[in-house]
Amino acid sequence: MTSRPGRPRIGFDARALAFPAGGVRRYTRELFSALPVLHPEADFVAVDPPPGIKLPPGVVRGARAFRLPTNLARMTFALPGAIRRSAVDLFHAPAYTAPLIGRCPTVLTIHDVSYERRPDFYPHALGPVRRWFYRRSAVCAARIITDSEFSRAEISAAYGIAASRVDAIPLGVGAPFVGAPPSGVASLAPGVRPPYVLHVGDLHPRRDLLTALRAVLGIRSRAWDAVPTLRLVCAGVDRGSAETLCRAAADAGAPEAVVLLGPVSENDLVSLYQHAAVLVYPSLYEGFGLPVLEAMACGLPVVAANAGSVPEVLGNAGILVACGDGRAMASAVREIISRPDHRAALGARGRERSKLFSWVQTAQATFAVYRSLLGVP
Repeated sequence: MTSRPGRPRIGFDARALAFPAGGVRRYTRELFSALPVLHPEADFVAVDPPPGIKLPPGVVRGARAFRLPTNLARMTFALPGAIRRSAVDLFHAPAYTAPLIGRCPTVLTIHDVSYERRPDFYPHALGPVRRWFYRRSAVCAARIITDSEFSRAEISAAYGIAASRVDAIPLGVGAPFVGAPPSGVASLAPGVRPPYVLHVGDLHPRRDLLTALRAVLGIRSRAWDAVPTLRLVCAGVDRGSAETLCRAAADAGAPEAVVLLGPVSENDLVSLYQHAAVLVYPSLYEGFGLPVLEAMACGLPVVAANAGSVPEVLGNAGILVACGDGRAMASAVREIISRPDHRAALGARGRERSKLFSWVQTAQATFAVYRSLLGVP
């Protein structure tokens, strides 16, 4: 597994390709689908690919790591050997942690540091050993990539790392979300029918879905021009908020106001964006906010909390409200539903803004980081 002379060999942690549906898996697959096309002068190697995983075209299969029970043990004892046996010149860890020792430089992608800046959202998930490992991964990496200028500043502040070692490279939006032909209502999942507001992403406490629910319930129960059948449809993995959300809807006498779909396919996600009234994104902390970009590309208006990186992504193409303000969110959503001209204008602005982001740009900027470390032109 050696490269031809002068041909850089770039490895990446292929385990991220098997992550649950979400932003990290999409980032890894889109990035390493684009890189071999844009840079055929380099070899791209999937280090420790999970059994049966389909690799992006142009990516070669590298060495497997021996199995260990935890990610920390794998990173410390197993992955360094797989990197060495894969004979790579540089290793890219696309999801927060990386081996602390190795024979080649490591690029580490940290999508956000919510676990450091808002540990109240993770009372049981990150013990002191894991937090130490996250920090050491950042300190030991040759370069760090993150998704936004907001996260760049947060990483620098959380870990005391010079901002010059951190590159802010925005994410992109995939072809299925750009100019997709309209789908019929029949394409929607069972139990999902317009009108509905949509939330996409893990159901995690930091996503503040209770604010979205309060907004929906407020619109359903208005004394005038109510929308009594409006629902909150959530697509994403439950990370501890589903039970609380359903209980709150039941306590309000409207258990049908919440529809939980779990993770959905990309095609189903496009259909959900196309038929929703609005995307609500009340998250209290984001490193990027990929669903915001996807919604804009589909022409779906966005109402989001004014927090984290979301204003950086959304620009003036959507509506920002104060964190936790269910009334303000309800007012913004209601205006979009009741004014087709307003909805169309927001949709057009979103589509235009989404053109500023692409996975090609993400890949090109990432390869520039590789070049700087490898010393190749």
